[in-house]
Formats: sequence, C-alpha cells, structure tokens
Amino acid sequence: MADCKSIKLVLEDGTEFSGKSFGYEGSVAGEVVFNTAMTGYPESLTDPSYAGQILVSTYPLIGNYGVPRDTRDDNGLPLFFESEKIHITALVISDYSWEYSHWNAQMSLSEWLTKNKVPGIYGIDTRALTQIIREKGAMLGKIVFDNQDVEFHDPNKDNLVAEVSIKQPMTYGNGKYKIVMVDTGAKYNILRCLLKRDTTVIRVPWDYDFTQIEYDGLMLSNGPGDPQMCKATIENIRKAIKIGKPIFGICLGNQLLGIAAGATTYKLPYGHRAHNHPVIRCGSTQCYITSQNHGFAIDNKSLPSDWEPSFVNINDGTNEGIRHKTLPYFSSQFHPEASSGPTDTEKFFDEFIGNIEKSKK
Repeated sequence: MADCKSIKLVLEDGTEFSGKSFGYEGSVAGEVVFNTAMTGYPESLTDPSYAGQILVSTYPLIGNYGVPRDTRDDNGLPLFFESEKIHITALVISDYSWEYSHWNAQMSLSEWLTKNKVPGIYGIDTRALTQIIREKGAMLGKIVFDNQDVEFHDPNKDNLVAEVSIKQPMTYGNGKYKIVMVDTGAKYNILRCLLKRDTTVIRVPWDYDFTQIEYDGLMLSNGPGDPQMCKATIENIRKAIKIGKPIFGICLGNQLLGIAAGATTYKLPYGHRAHNHPVIRCGSTQCYITSQNHGFAIDNKSLPSDWEPSFVNINDGTNEGIRHKTLPYFSSQFHPEASSGPTDTEKFFDEFIGNIEKSKK
C-alpha cells in the first residue's frame, strides 16, 4: 500500500469527510453525485455524461480488476472505454483495492487517475455521504488537498455539451443505412450498436446543422448537464421533426427531443445513476432493468397532445422515454447501449433500424 496523503471532501452545506488520496494530487470542485453500480468503473469514468461531476461509488470495494488495455475494434473505437479520456472531476470511494487482478488489466485505477490528473479519495463513509445526497439532493462539493482550497463550482451553469462534443464531423462504417448521430457527449457503445446493424454513421458536433445532410435516420446521443444549454441542437431537432425521418434519442437525447417537441424539463433531486433502475413500459406490465446516468427529466404533463410517455421509472414515477403517436420518433431516458450492462433493451436499435426500413419503402 502506498503512503497516501490526507485529503478532504467538503460539501456546500458544510459537511466534511476526511480520507486518503489514491489519484492525482490536486484540489477540484464540481457536483457530487452517486452511482450504485457494482461493476463498470472504466466505462463510467469515461462516460462524457459525468463531465463536471465528483462521482461517489456506493459499491464498497473499487479497483480490484484494474484498468483494461486500450484495445481497438475495426472502426478504431476502444472496446473497453466509452470515450478517449476520463470525464469525471474526481472519484470518491469507500475502500480501494491496491492489488488488482484481471487478464486484461494494464494498470491500476490509481495509476490511471494519476495519469489523467483526476483526484481520487478513499476511506470515506460512502453510505453516510449517499444518505446526505438522497435527503438533501445533489449538491456542490470540492476535494481539498493540502489545504489548497478552491471555490465551489456548479457545472450545470456551463455548456458541458460544447466541452465534450467533437469539433468536426466524423464518419464511421460503410453500411446500407446512413445515420446522423448528434454528439452531445456520445458514449462509444452507441456507435458500436449502430455500426453492427449495417449502417454508416456520420457523427456531428452538438451545434451542427445536420438537416443539410442526406440521411436515413437521426440518432440523438447522451450527454452531460442541463438540456436547456443546447439551444442550437434543439433548433436543429425541430427542423428534423418537420422532415419526418426516423429519430431515436438516448438520455440527454430524450430530453432534447422532448424540448424540441414542446415539452419542458426539470432537475431531479439527485438523479438516476446506476446499472439497476427498473422502468415499466407505459400501458403494460413489461419491466426492464436499465442503466442510467442523468440529472434532468422531462415533465410528462408538458408533452404536447401528439406525443406520449413510453416508459416511467418504477422507483419515482419519472419519465424514462417518449414517443410520437403517429410518426417514427421515440427515445429512452435510460441507456439501451448500456456498457457494462444490462443489455435488456439493446433491441431498441433494431426498432430504430426497422423504422428506417419502413420509411424507405
């Protein structure tokens, strides 16, 4: 075990937690959120939806399988990460496993955090911390190292999408169907799920006017922060709604589609971040276990008459997807491309491609 320095996690309500450093030695600030998943920290840490956030893992032991190798697929996408870098501001855990063991590991979690200049703190009572967040809601926090204090910072006031989106269009694959994917912080597994279904994917920046492109279907990706910050994206989606070609939105894409349709969104008390949220399909008893990572939601009551909710969260009744009553537009607040799982709803990509096939007949 390394000789770790003492650091503090300070919440905006004045609560302090003392722990030890196992990552980069530097003070940072962000929004403190928690995730209840038991596996998948390499995928979570590289998920752009976590931009600006101090992530608390409720699972007690983290780091025991290290960090995987940067193996690439035929399209040049990493197989075991959701982007090219770590997006969280800092990682907070209870116990850190200094000994890691996995056939695919190339380094320890500590080494990875340090290399990417991301602080990590362990020795925290994450159960007590999670209870505070559940009772008071997600709040601002900061990691203070060697008494080098920093100001609290609310990342939701920043245009996080502009920070994580690509700057120029990129094309992947050479398939039968041409998909435009609006990158508002897209996870790579969305790309993987599309590419294995005979598609060519044109990935465009968040504010790119994609309506000037000939395409068969529109994919609206996940991403971080307040959807209201994406005004250019919303305007382009409104144009796409009038065009009439199939649309599929995921996570932030669900919220952006809802706003473009005329609905409103609001900030959830502490968000949904886990691999195990149950959602139910509206009008049925069909339940899916889903992966989620979002802090905002659509207000079901604000949906226009030609739209309807398609899924709701069993835990709190919040919106988990919308659909147009007559046109091939639908979305999910949860992640059908979930990596590292569950994959119960990946078939929604088949439904999207099916809508495209029908529209071309």
